[in-house]
Amino acid sequence: MDLKIKDVVELLQVTEKTVYRWIKEKKIPCYRINHQYRFNRSEINEWILSNKIELSGSLINLGFNNSSLLTLIERGGIISGIPGKDVKEILTNAIDKVLTPSGLSKEEILQALLSREELMPTAIGRGIAIPHPRTPIVTNPNNASVSICYLAEPINFNALDAQPVHTLFILLTASPRMHLDVLSKISHLCQSDFFLTMMRERSSLESILEFVRVKEKEWQKKDN
Repeated sequence: MDLKIKDVVELLQVTEKTVYRWIKEKKIPCYRINHQYRFNRSEINEWILSNKIELSGSLINLGFNNSSLLTLIERGGIISGIPGKDVKEILTNAIDKVLTPSGLSKEEILQALLSREELMPTAIGRGIAIPHPRTPIVTNPNNASVSICYLAEPINFNALDAQPVHTLFILLTASPRMHLDVLSKISHLCQSDFFLTMMRERSSLESILEFVRVKEKEWQKKDN
């Protein structure tokens, strides 16, 4: 555990009181070690991306690497009408439909997702959640995927903004670097009102892929 309370305060530019409140409300990933709170840097980086936290100074320099979100969504596809009244039921029904990577069972994937939700909700606000294992469980990058799941009815996913979730992006990646890269791209897309409208209106796979294709070209130009 490489971050202390004071490090998180400096990184996020908030008060200690705010950090302790987040800990009490289980809104930030942390660990209790020898009666002191400690934070894992990679988990905090992920939390920053998931919650679209604005940083001033100690920015996490993730950038946009070569993980093709377009390819991952093509592989994972869209699953519509996922039923369920709570997070566990929704994830159980979603994983039943999601493409299962070679070498993994649906039960293994489900337990990995539920374990992550227990640590910290993956809802990022405005009706979107990004369920994923705490650590990558796919061994072959060619089997990595992003599945978009439209829920039959919006449900409470314990989002920071308290808005019910209507769409899931289920991430199954092959490395921490790929995971953060893909999470960064999805978080970036979710800053677009147009993209969020597409999610609410349950746009087709073709429409989403075209939008992502254009965005990835823009990102590539910025990186060059």
